[in-house]
Amino acid sequence: MSITILGIESSCDDTSAAIIRDGLLLSNVTASQSIHEQYGGVVPELASRAHQQNIIPVVDAAIKRAGVTNDDIDAVAFTRGPGLMGSLLVGTSFAKGFALGLNIPIIDINHLQAHVMAHFISEPGEEQLHPDFPFLCLLVSGGNSQIIEVKSYKEMSVLGQTIDDAAGEAFDKCAKIMGLPYPGGPFIDKYSKLGNSKAFNFSKPHIPGLDYSFSGLKTSFLYTIRDEIAKNPNFIEENTNDLCASIQRAIIETLMDKVNKAVKQTGIKQLALAGGVSANTGLRDAFIDYGKRHHVDIFIPKFSYTTDNAAMVAITGYYKFLDKDFCTFDLPPFARTNI
Repeated sequence: MSITILGIESSCDDTSAAIIRDGLLLSNVTASQSIHEQYGGVVPELASRAHQQNIIPVVDAAIKRAGVTNDDIDAVAFTRGPGLMGSLLVGTSFAKGFALGLNIPIIDINHLQAHVMAHFISEPGEEQLHPDFPFLCLLVSGGNSQIIEVKSYKEMSVLGQTIDDAAGEAFDKCAKIMGLPYPGGPFIDKYSKLGNSKAFNFSKPHIPGLDYSFSGLKTSFLYTIRDEIAKNPNFIEENTNDLCASIQRAIIETLMDKVNKAVKQTGIKQLALAGGVSANTGLRDAFIDYGKRHHVDIFIPKFSYTTDNAAMVAITGYYKFLDKDFCTFDLPPFARTNI
């Protein structure tokens, strides 16, 4: 008997729905919100309103593209948190209403666990390589930077995490200082390919253990810009590529230093990358290079599974369905949590 899961993701500014049947992805539809670009960041109230407009057509498109009907769906998996509360309420409320109408169970999904589980998404006709348990995962996004030991799909422990800004937040804020559009991370990645990564040195924090800190690095970048503009008002325009390359190198070196410590500390030789920042080509290259030099198996998700998407929610829901790990309809969403 086939198992068909509808996944719904609405934790931030992407409305996404996906259908997975017996572990294979049949559809993954995402509606992004461009309205936030003019504000230089996600506006929570605007995000929740856009989710309300997008959720029904996105779910309808996912079901049709998968070639299934509502009656074929065995359960609804939805992102319960962490994320923006207004955005989460839209996806949570829709999932509950949809499931109640069909008299099927619902499965609550931790957004961070779903990012890790993106490595287990399989598409028809494609050979999917995924890590074996246990493995280490560097989860880096706009809101989170964590090193996670993954013992099973439901047993994960945080070995280290940021104590202030996340890596993606550091990328975006440094881009904003340079006057680059939002989100700034992709622009830094783009321009860094044209610059000298050793043109500028920014002070990197020295935090004990496996925890991260990016606020000091961001401040060092800000002060460098301030001091140089005082000497040359055109400093940013004349050095954009070198600035992007240098700040990207500093962020990636900070991340990889802790990753190396985690590998040595645990002895685990399988390393995965997850989260929105995993789309950064510099970080992906650093992971591949690290694997070659240290004989560690590296797993990097497809670009389409790096950002927020419902496919990762659906595949996590599929494994929870196999364990009959359902939730009650009175569970509220939550804004903050760890794994």
